[in-house]
Amino acid sequence: MELKTPSVHPSPPAFASYQGIEVIGQSILAIVNGMELAQARALRILAENGITPLEAKTWYPMSALLKSFSLVFDKIGPSTVRTIGRKIPDSAHFPPDIDTLEKGLRGVNLAYGMNHRGKGNIGGYHFEPVDKRNARMRCDNPYPCDLNYGLLEAITDKFRPKDSLWVRIEHDPRSCRRRGDGACTYNISW
Repeated sequence: MELKTPSVHPSPPAFASYQGIEVIGQSILAIVNGMELAQARALRILAENGITPLEAKTWYPMSALLKSFSLVFDKIGPSTVRTIGRKIPDSAHFPPDIDTLEKGLRGVNLAYGMNHRGKGNIGGYHFEPVDKRNARMRCDNPYPCDLNYGLLEAITDKFRPKDSLWVRIEHDPRSCRRRGDGACTYNISW
């Protein structure tokens, strides 16, 4: 699958607006797992932003994680950010009763809430069924769209219906956080 998004450098999120929001270390491990061949570099980037030592049960400032993603995007590239997104389900806490694609897509927002804490609006993952074989996911969280795309790829790969040969994810070009829009929307069909 190719991510079709505008080729504009992502505008940095307003890191200060996420003060008081924290992310559990367990889900931050996705960065390390997503950079399999460069784990020392991943740990160095996290440490540069105050996430050290990285421990699964420790809570870290979301602003530090967002700065880390910005560095990974700038220094290594969007495909690595996408790979990190694909590793999130392996690292982060997810609801246990997911056994269908729809439940998996709906569960992303629940998992997002399980892995973040604090006061303030941090957006989310908003699932909207269109018909029996199509849905939309609107992501208005502060994470890079490449990360969200990779996460959706992982969920759709894991829960692809048995009667579907494939699941297609297309980034809706009308809305993209890389351009400074408030959300990215993904059309999903199977």
